[in-house]
Amino acid sequence: MTMIASSIDRTWKRFIFAQLRPGTPMTTRRHFVLTLPATALALATVRTASAQAAKLQETDPQAVALGYRHDATKVDARKYATYAPGHNCANCQLYTGKAGDALGPCGAMGGKLVAATGWCVAWARKA
Repeated sequence: MTMIASSIDRTWKRFIFAQLRPGTPMTTRRHFVLTLPATALALATVRTASAQAAKLQETDPQAVALGYRHDATKVDARKYATYAPGHNCANCQLYTGKAGDALGPCGAMGGKLVAATGWCVAWARKA
C-alpha cells in the first residue's frame, strides 16, 4: 500500500507543480481567461470616455459660422435678425438635451454640447 500511495502522491505533486510552472499551457490559458474580462471592461470604459461629446466653444469655426453664443441675451439682434428674446437652445428643435440640463447635444453643431441658455441662427421652434 505504501508504494501505491507514494506513487499517487508523486504523480499528484507533478501534476500540481506542472500547473504552477510559468509558461505551461494551463497557466497561460488560465491567465488569459482571468484577464479577458478585466481587459474588456477597461476597453469599454475607454471607449465610453472618449465617446463623450466636447463642450462647444464660441470660437469654434462651426459656432462662429452659425453665430452661436453661450448666453442668448448677449446676441447682437441687429446682426442676427432672426433672433428674438426668449429664443434659446433649450426650446430649439435641434437641442436634444434633457429639460433642466445646463448642457446638451445639438444637431446643428455635430452633437457637441451647447449651453441650454445659448442661441445660434439654426434655431427652430421645438414642436
